[in-house]
Amino acid sequence: MSKKEPLSSRFMTATGKLRMFFGPAARGTTTGPIVYLDDEAQRRRQEELQQWTVVRNPDGSTYLTTKREP
Repeated sequence: MSKKEPLSSRFMTATGKLRMFFGPAARGTTTGPIVYLDDEAQRRRQEELQQWTVVRNPDGSTYLTTKREP
């Protein structure tokens, strides 16, 4: 039985070699402004969300229910 290197170690070796070609991972910042697109698709999603009510349990979990129209 041959002593095989663990999968995680082989994966790290492979990604290390790929890093030579692609460079390090890009790191962004969270300090920039947040941009929200208000396009037609976003307006449709907001309309669809109007049919739901969020119910929050005392333990912090949430679920959706349909709104009851009077």
